[in-house]
Amino acid sequence: MFRISQFMQEIAQPSPLGPKRNPPGPVVIWNLVRRCNLTCKHCYSISADKDFPGELNTEQIFRVMDDLKGFRVPCLILSGGEPLLRPDIFDIGRRAKGMGFYTALSSNGTLMDEAMVEKIAAVDFDYVGVSLDGLRAVHDKFRRLEGAFDASLAGIRRCRDKGMKVGVRFTLTQDNFADLPGLLKLVEEEGIDRFYFSHLNYAGRGNKNRKDDAHHRMTREAMDLLFETCWDHQQRGLHKEFTTGNNDADGVYLLHWVERKFPERAAHIRAKLALWGGNSSGVNVANIDNLGNVHPDTMWWHHNLGNVKERPFSAIWADTSDPLMAGLKTFPRQVKGRCATCAHFDICGGNTRVRAQQTTGDAWAEDPGCYLTDEEIAP
Repeated sequence: MFRISQFMQEIAQPSPLGPKRNPPGPVVIWNLVRRCNLTCKHCYSISADKDFPGELNTEQIFRVMDDLKGFRVPCLILSGGEPLLRPDIFDIGRRAKGMGFYTALSSNGTLMDEAMVEKIAAVDFDYVGVSLDGLRAVHDKFRRLEGAFDASLAGIRRCRDKGMKVGVRFTLTQDNFADLPGLLKLVEEEGIDRFYFSHLNYAGRGNKNRKDDAHHRMTREAMDLLFETCWDHQQRGLHKEFTTGNNDADGVYLLHWVERKFPERAAHIRAKLALWGGNSSGVNVANIDNLGNVHPDTMWWHHNLGNVKERPFSAIWADTSDPLMAGLKTFPRQVKGRCATCAHFDICGGNTRVRAQQTTGDAWAEDPGCYLTDEEIAP
């Protein structure tokens, strides 16, 4: 995750560099259930409104949580499918909170009526994230359900009014790009705490016509808008978090933005970006799916590292006999093509390896999702 707001704060009030600090264990995104009441176009877990056999039961989940705690995992993001469809979701949430995990709930929001939000509030989740794919018409089309937007926004408002930290997740596509300005305005007007911007982890188009590629141009325009909006909030003293995910080139693009807007801060921001270090799939970010399979992150569902029913997560995560995990944990990663010669590799870390693997079959090839020009990454 790339925390834009933190770097905007560094522009306004620089802080000492200090040493690079890695979390004690990986953040675990846990897809507790695959069932969902929606059939969204861009769902990575390919969920449906039916039961999926072989999912972990409550006892198995609690046993895995004990292992995660011993492995010093700091944060659990409880996701799905739609996690609110698990009858034991609040038992899981309460236990996670009681064990000292930072515990987040990731939902589509449509089930968050008053009774449900009372239960969510009783657990005292540290954060509740709800997906919005745009404004009403676009969101409902993406979610394939008329009224989905209104239901989700009502759920967000109920969580907000209960004093919970709540955020909106948005995945950029060519079909919802035009709604981004309106959605950012909505987030401000509704007093929503966080806006998470996810790049679509598409296979990509390689290095042909990168300057003219419509997707890359759209991405750059979206990032410019996010930077300007976040800086405006910083200037006005509005404490709201802006974050992005699934494209670590965002850090380098921010550096170029700073070089244009605040050249006197560029060296400091570059040093801070290098401390961040970019992609951490397989290192500081992990995924457990509904069947208990462990993956380097949520976009690697086609690559299983092991199953928590058979081996503890701690043993699976530390095992580098898997070539992909060995490569992800290698520092610096041994990447190829544009990524290997990039002047800002220490900021990005080679970006999201799954796009390269899906496109070329080689996880260490250059990332086709990098929207930076050759001139912007030249030594």
